[in-house]
Amino acid sequence: MNNYFEKFEKMRIAGKLAAQTLDMLTENIKEGISTDYIDKLGYEFIRDNGGHSAPLFYRGFNKSLCTSLNHVVCHGIPSKERILEEGDAINVDVTAIKDNHYGDTSRMFCIGKTSVKLNNLINVTYDSMMKAIQILKPGIKLGDIGYTIQSHVEENGFSVVRDFCGHGIGTTFHESPNILHYGKKNTGMELKPGMTFTIEPMINAGKFDIKVLNDGWTAVTKDKSLSAQFEHTVGITENGYEIFTESAKGYLKPPYL
Repeated sequence: MNNYFEKFEKMRIAGKLAAQTLDMLTENIKEGISTDYIDKLGYEFIRDNGGHSAPLFYRGFNKSLCTSLNHVVCHGIPSKERILEEGDAINVDVTAIKDNHYGDTSRMFCIGKTSVKLNNLINVTYDSMMKAIQILKPGIKLGDIGYTIQSHVEENGFSVVRDFCGHGIGTTFHESPNILHYGKKNTGMELKPGMTFTIEPMINAGKFDIKVLNDGWTAVTKDKSLSAQFEHTVGITENGYEIFTESAKGYLKPPYL
């Protein structure tokens, strides 16, 4: 696995395109636009920058990115009917393919003034992801990632979704290992240099139980509580980590100033 320099070069390029797509969307997401319009903007930006949108036609998914609003946990399908309104929160999940490598990232957006509880949920979700990323280095175990996220989230009165997880990524969209966002310290596979995967905690304001709607994709909280998510694609280096999907504009979490 020592010869991962070329792989990381390509992961940087794919990750950069995915992050640039979210940076562009950050400046366009506002009250009154449809989630389908967000999808159109994302598709065109990725295409115009020499990439492909990974979700498009993936297992029958017919849009270029996922738009998950309020109590939608993940895999929300963009539509012309759903118009963003004051008080909404939306997760936009982008995966770009460039030179056969995948960059996968998502970000939360707040529309106008949002509730204190929602803002707190979004902050805790972002911080849980970053706390997990900051411990990454060779020798730690996958369980340490889950433990770091779960303990921060539960200390703040929220819950970690169990039904979805992060995943290995490289020249395929989803590969092993699964990256659980809950777990016990010092359990599971040991991290080694050259590994590339996503960390993408889905955090609910209520209980962690979810259900998938009849469209076969949209996952929602069972108790209709709010949900939030952030995602980065990362690589393990000789002595730490690299984030491939960082915002070039310094956009971390709402409000994006």
